[in-house]
Amino acid sequence: MFAASQNTPNSGWAAKAVAFFKDRLKEKDAHTWVPSLNDVPLHYLKPNSLVKFRCFIQDMFDPEFYMGTYEAVDPSTKAKVLRCGKYKDVTECGVDFNSRSTMTAERHTFYCVPIPGESPWVKEISSSGQARVVPSTSYAPTRQKRSYEEDDDDMDTDTQPQKQRDRFHAKSMHGQPHGNGDCKRREKEAPSSQAASASHLDLNFPLPGEKGPSCLLKVYEEWDGFKLNEAVEVFGILSVSPALSALADEDASSSLLDPAGGMETAEEQRVHSPPASLVPRLHMLHAKPLPHNNPLLPAAGLEDNNSAFLSSTLREMAAVRAELLAYFTHVLLGDALAAEYLILHLVSNVYTRRDVLPLGKFTLNLSGCPAVASFTERFYQIIQQLVPSSYYLGMTLQNMNQMRLVPKKDYVANRLLSGALQLATNTSLFLDESQLEQGQLDTTGVRNVTALGNLISWQKVDYDFSYHQMEFPCNINVLIASEGRSLLPSDCQIHLQSQVAPPDLEAYLGGIQVHPQASQLNKFRMYLSVARQLDYSIADEVTKSVEDDFVDMRKDDPQSISAEDLHRMLVVARLLSLSLGQTSLSRDSWLRAKHVEMLRRSRMEQNKCVNGNEP
Repeated sequence: MFAASQNTPNSGWAAKAVAFFKDRLKEKDAHTWVPSLNDVPLHYLKPNSLVKFRCFIQDMFDPEFYMGTYEAVDPSTKAKVLRCGKYKDVTECGVDFNSRSTMTAERHTFYCVPIPGESPWVKEISSSGQARVVPSTSYAPTRQKRSYEEDDDDMDTDTQPQKQRDRFHAKSMHGQPHGNGDCKRREKEAPSSQAASASHLDLNFPLPGEKGPSCLLKVYEEWDGFKLNEAVEVFGILSVSPALSALADEDASSSLLDPAGGMETAEEQRVHSPPASLVPRLHMLHAKPLPHNNPLLPAAGLEDNNSAFLSSTLREMAAVRAELLAYFTHVLLGDALAAEYLILHLVSNVYTRRDVLPLGKFTLNLSGCPAVASFTERFYQIIQQLVPSSYYLGMTLQNMNQMRLVPKKDYVANRLLSGALQLATNTSLFLDESQLEQGQLDTTGVRNVTALGNLISWQKVDYDFSYHQMEFPCNINVLIASEGRSLLPSDCQIHLQSQVAPPDLEAYLGGIQVHPQASQLNKFRMYLSVARQLDYSIADEVTKSVEDDFVDMRKDDPQSISAEDLHRMLVVARLLSLSLGQTSLSRDSWLRAKHVEMLRRSRMEQNKCVNGNEP
């Protein structure tokens, strides 16, 4: 397309190339033909081939310039030929830097990692429907073949990579061309340098213990449409040229000898130009935001073109809800009311913001959790097998004082150091407060607890930029498991009422680990994801009925219900309707919401009387 455009001014070849791939990807099951960086080891993939990556934008870098078009001398004919530099990291040999045809262009680089906390079942189902890939024989023998897990285990957690600027182009623009022969020579030398650099490199995953690939995503158009912390699926051209690593090492050495020779510090160069075998470059052709990462649902979400899927799912939601309620009742020691509120929590979602107030959030504090047989850990494992993304945070004194929950800007390396609260939309955050112990919170601990409180109350995280804080809105479902009332704020507290006799508790908890059938689990997974995405409305006549009820409830005892209680009942009513597959509030759902709230408040009053204070 580029070659054909040389005889036709303003042909728009770049737009046609992108449109070509977009059209092909719209064909039935076309996305399954493209190998995925999430599932296929990097050394199995052919360089300069089309791949996809389901990822999370962890950081966004400064713009960079590259040679969009340039003239090069053909080695065989010695004639000058116009070349395209787009979707490439390395130019061809014999570049004529004095040519008037050389044109620079701008692109942006995002540092992308796998979606934080993505559940194992999501990875398993996603990989099962993908194209099978055999190792690339044209490239693998000369490249160091190390798994992502091995690379990650070797990395130093104190330093983290992030950005990469294409140093090759800067060198080229200063008249230092590198040819293909030079690339091949360095390709054979690269493994030793990669092994050395791996020990000083960390892939900067937000959550500790994460595995998988990361990549530097090169974006050529509409980069303003992407946001930090956004989950996207990217289709692009894979670039793993060893010349990138060799040139980065060369730049780092030259900057030590001549610090004024470049604008980047040695530290910045080191972490921004990681070896391509560890952090490949992906040149974006097409990307789409992911409204969810549940592989059981249509990838496009619940739009009109999926009306058949949506209508059939809505018809079954009430029945699936009943099965899920029975399952959660069993998990929560026979407590059906707590199981009801757990379902409401899992389908909650911030659907809009009014000024600074996030509407739709429903942080649940499940108090009264037994401190035996690791109940909270088992409870989290059950949640993890139902939601696409989750994270368990044990609130031990050590974790609170030592973990970095809030991302922080590193000005020396010019990167954003990730934190455990840098999570994708609709991630389930499980806070285990039963792990609390006596001791003193230090400055970091106080900051971390404050950050958790702000996340719960305002659904925002204030990133640390040293001289100021920058507010980033989020949409994270927070579930707090505790023995007494949580030290953190919550939208709703329900005290667990075990129906199991204490002597039988150990044996009962041991049986909870028995998982439902795979087909049953998939029904629950689809149900929770669909309910979370449904639209919702309240008709005028129902609004009038709710207002009349509120007036009647306050008539006898004005102190019995507050505006905050009414707001909570409306949230419960909304979530109750959505959990039943209803997109508007009915009178029956409103009455049912009032009833479950009455039962919950009655239970809290009983526990308050028994314990002398609120549990």
